[in-house]
Amino acid sequence: MYDIKDKRLATKGRARIEWAARDMPVLVGLAKEFSKKKPFKGLRIGACLHVTTETANLMLALKAGGATLRLCASNPLSTQDDVAAALAIEYGIETFAIKGEDNKTYFKHLNAVLDLKPHLTMDDGADLVSELHKNRTDLIKNVIGGTEETTTGVIRLKAMAKSGALRFPILAVNEAQTKHLFDNRYGTGQSTIDGIIRATNKLIAGTTFVVAGYGWCGKGLAKRAEGLGARVIVTEINPIRALEAMMDGFRVMPMQAAAKRADIICTLTGNRDVIDSTHFVAMKDGCIIANSGHFDVEINLKALKKMAKKTGSPRPLVDEYTFPKGKRIFVLGEGRLVNLATAEGHPASVMDMSFANQVLGAKFILENKGKLENKVYVIPEAVDREIAQKKLKALDITIDTLTPVQKKYLESWEEGTS
Repeated sequence: MYDIKDKRLATKGRARIEWAARDMPVLVGLAKEFSKKKPFKGLRIGACLHVTTETANLMLALKAGGATLRLCASNPLSTQDDVAAALAIEYGIETFAIKGEDNKTYFKHLNAVLDLKPHLTMDDGADLVSELHKNRTDLIKNVIGGTEETTTGVIRLKAMAKSGALRFPILAVNEAQTKHLFDNRYGTGQSTIDGIIRATNKLIAGTTFVVAGYGWCGKGLAKRAEGLGARVIVTEINPIRALEAMMDGFRVMPMQAAAKRADIICTLTGNRDVIDSTHFVAMKDGCIIANSGHFDVEINLKALKKMAKKTGSPRPLVDEYTFPKGKRIFVLGEGRLVNLATAEGHPASVMDMSFANQVLGAKFILENKGKLENKVYVIPEAVDREIAQKKLKALDITIDTLTPVQKKYLESWEEGTS
């Protein structure tokens, strides 16, 4: 079973999947290990993730471990159609994803994955788990647990756990240091810039570039924009992060003030209406706005559409909103994840660690079946360190180790000033 755009794209997709695998030595190594041990034999895994070359290699690792899989997209614009075709046709993995699918199709695909009656869920944004808890509760009895890939999803799932709504344990892959320190910072930073440039072909140098949110994703984007010669402004609601941004050398101010100066604004907060009506009014002609948070709620597009006299599309996935007095505002990727809507998402080398966390996280949940409560857990530190060690080895990097004397010193309290 599958629902893809065009099966003729499968050969192209396979070549791109194999290209990505070259930069994913940790995941490929785990796939080889799993092909012998089959830790997921008999396990049904339902996955709702961005359908990219990197995700394809995650699916292949899980399949090598013996899992039965179904995959759908976690965002209507994040699918790479050639990859979806390759997974379905070349690799026999049931895939339900079409780039640009409407909401009706998106939820049809979610439910196609849930029709597998999964033992384990893999989510990016928590839409699969949400649908399961809202409309497919009869299937929850089959579920051992799940993993969550992104900040937005973790926020939703923690809210579910706090309210008592969560009915099985979740492992927050996003909280692993080998995920958020690298994927969120370096992956999002580079791929977001890539998406903005591909969509607009604009020069970043010399622009005033506003970054909304200074979490790990915002930090990465701010540094990449600065590196390309932009004058970077950060907006924040968290006083500690705002102070950190200032000490990192960026101007910090409210969005209302930043919007007046901005040539480009990008949101990465996980919250809604970060750019709203008053900000649209403040913007100058030609301002470009984009979102690199998971959901398309960070830019209030409903308000923008009401304010605009007319709309157009001067370039693919660039929407032009013209105000009554002639001012124009440009929105990239329909306000969805710009790094996937208009580019290819994170580089494979950082997703190597993120998806290693996914497979080892799935293994952890399986090994602890029945022992975990219905709450959100952090990836065990031992797993995090194992992934980092494997990545260093793959990169041919060695580090120091503690001597017996140093180890004893760190474990004692008696020694101090000598």
